[in-house]
Amino acid sequence: MTKKTILITGAAGGFGKGAAIGMARNGHDIIATVHVASQVTPLREEVAALGLADKITVYRLDLNDPYDIQQAIGLDFDVLWNNAGMGEAGPVWEIPVDLVRKNFEVNVFLPLTLTQGVVQKWVREGKSQGKKVVFTSSMGGLFTPANWGTYVSTKHALESVAEAMQQELTPYGIKIQTINPGAYYTGYNETMADNPFRWLDDAKNFTKRADLRKGFDDFFATPEGKMDAQEMIDRMIDIVPADTGKFRNVVPKVIEDMLKDHQLKAWDNQI
Repeated sequence: MTKKTILITGAAGGFGKGAAIGMARNGHDIIATVHVASQVTPLREEVAALGLADKITVYRLDLNDPYDIQQAIGLDFDVLWNNAGMGEAGPVWEIPVDLVRKNFEVNVFLPLTLTQGVVQKWVREGKSQGKKVVFTSSMGGLFTPANWGTYVSTKHALESVAEAMQQELTPYGIKIQTINPGAYYTGYNETMADNPFRWLDDAKNFTKRADLRKGFDDFFATPEGKMDAQEMIDRMIDIVPADTGKFRNVVPKVIEDMLKDHQLKAWDNQI
C-alpha cells in the first residue's frame, strides 16, 4: 500500500475520527472535515495532543455550503471517503415526507455533488489513475428492517450510485468501494432512533410511541445492536487507503452471512 492523502467527511467523531487517527498513525496524510465550525478547534486540539498535527489537517465541510464544497474540490488528495451522513427512523407509512427528502439530500444528493466535482476534476486534469472514492453505506444498504426504512433507503441508493460509478469510472482508473458497517456502538444509531419521537404523536399516528421505543430498545439490548466500534474502525483503517480489495465490505462476517441469507430468501418472499 502506498502512502495516500485521504479526505474524510464526517470526521468529528465515530468511525471517521477513529479511522482518521489510525490512518495518520500508519503514515497517511489526512484531511479530516467536520460539519460545523465549532467542531474544528476541538478536533485540531485533539490531533495536536496526539502528536499528529503534521499528519491531520482539519477543515469545516458543510455539504450544504457550496463554498465549502468548492474548497474541498480544490484540495489535493488521492482518496475521497464520503463518510458523513444522518438518519431518520420510524414507520415509512407515517413519517413526514419532508424528513425523507432531507435524509436523501444529506446522504445521497450532497455526497453525489461533492463526488461529481472531485472525480470530474481528476479526469479533467489527467490525474485520475489510482484515485479512489469510498462510500460509507450500511448493512441497511442491503436489507430493510421495519421502522428503519427511510434511512436504509438512502443507503440502498448509495449502493446503486457506487455500483454505477464503479463501471463508469473504470476506464479512468478510479476505484470505487463501499463499507457496510453493522450496528456498531458509536451513538449514531441511538441518536437516529430518537428522531421519530419529535414528530410521532399518539393522538394522530397509528404507531404508538411506547411500542416503537420498545422495539428500538429491544434491538439495542442485543449483542448485534451494540457492537464494539473499534472492530469496524480497525477494518476501515485498512480498507480506505488500500490499492486493492473488495467493492463491498460488510463487517462483521456474521452480518455479511446474514445479509447473503436474507437476499437468497428474498426470491421466495410471499405477499
